[in-house]
Amino acid sequence: MRTPRHVLAAAALIGLVACGAPAQTATVARNEAGSPAVQAAPVPAQQVLDFGGQYRFADGITISVSTPKSFQPSVSAYPHSDRAAAFEIAVRNDGPQPYRLSGLSVSATVAGTGAKQLVDPTQGYSGIVDAGKDVPTGRDVRFTLAFAVPVEPAELKLSLRPTATSAVVAVYCGAA
Repeated sequence: MRTPRHVLAAAALIGLVACGAPAQTATVARNEAGSPAVQAAPVPAQQVLDFGGQYRFADGITISVSTPKSFQPSVSAYPHSDRAAAFEIAVRNDGPQPYRLSGLSVSATVAGTGAKQLVDPTQGYSGIVDAGKDVPTGRDVRFTLAFAVPVEPAELKLSLRPTATSAVVAVYCGAA
């Protein structure tokens, strides 16, 4: 005896095949008990540094982050914030091939909570304006990023990865 659920599933399958949807096969690893094995994505290691330090990744990319500079954002800044912290970031490519700056991932937390990047063109904080360019071997690029922070100083962490698949995240820490 067929249940309505089975009939509906069969109709949906026929509809997908008839409409030319590509067939997809899934391969699931199984553990010794026969259950699907859970394979988590590798978690990148953290290299913790103080602001003002630098870290060289295995691929030859070296990233330096200045100490934070506190400032009051202009009225045209987004998002609106009473205070922000700015950092000069230097990326040097000593790797064997050009480095695509758009691969750089930068995020910040203040007292454990995510901080938003602040854009304030009036004061020169426009983000990574050359993100689409390559950094040739033996060259470096510098830019300034700003993040909205609370009025009172707090612990700030800035996390950087040269690519989404980097095995290490450089985490710069300090008060801001």
